[in-house]
Amino acid sequence: MKKLFVLFPVLIIFIFSCSNQKGAAEKLSAEKYNALLKQGEQLANQAQAVLLQNVGKAMKKGGPEYAVEFCNLKASSLIDSLNKTNNVLISRVSAKNRNPENNLKNEPEKQLWDYLAQQANEGNAHDTVLVSNQKMVYYKPIKIAMPACLNCHGTPGGDISPATLAKLQTLYPDDKATGYHLNDFRGLWKIWFEE
Repeated sequence: MKKLFVLFPVLIIFIFSCSNQKGAAEKLSAEKYNALLKQGEQLANQAQAVLLQNVGKAMKKGGPEYAVEFCNLKASSLIDSLNKTNNVLISRVSAKNRNPENNLKNEPEKQLWDYLAQQANEGNAHDTVLVSNQKMVYYKPIKIAMPACLNCHGTPGGDISPATLAKLQTLYPDDKATGYHLNDFRGLWKIWFEE
């Protein structure tokens, strides 16, 4: 298991690095990797906390339907303020995205997704830092961690009420982010470092 954890960053850097990025990959020392991993974890946790706090308030104010509308209108601006403050670009990506802008962008990202999904199913998913387009990118797995998340991401007709499902279909007609169960792997925090 420890060997897998040590080899994972090397494997991922290899996948994401192509000939025009070779210099950047070689410059990613263990010290730099660990520093970016720590910074990425702090930022992802901060972004997650901000979103959960605000979605929780929206749930209390108007239930899941109101929370869906709140996320549609305000989630991006909450994350944008963290981007400006920290000189990074924070987003979420998923193979089963709700917002079309959160789809997997390229083949290496799809390969990373497949790998981390397999690791998550085995209970081994973890954060990583990669080199992409001469920049460092941090990824952190997102799981369905609380039963309240199932109000909008669970099973339609089961966890998701008809009213919430109708709101989701109105605001996100191509929504793929349902059908989850507690502790399922749902997505990745993705943080581009602008340094």
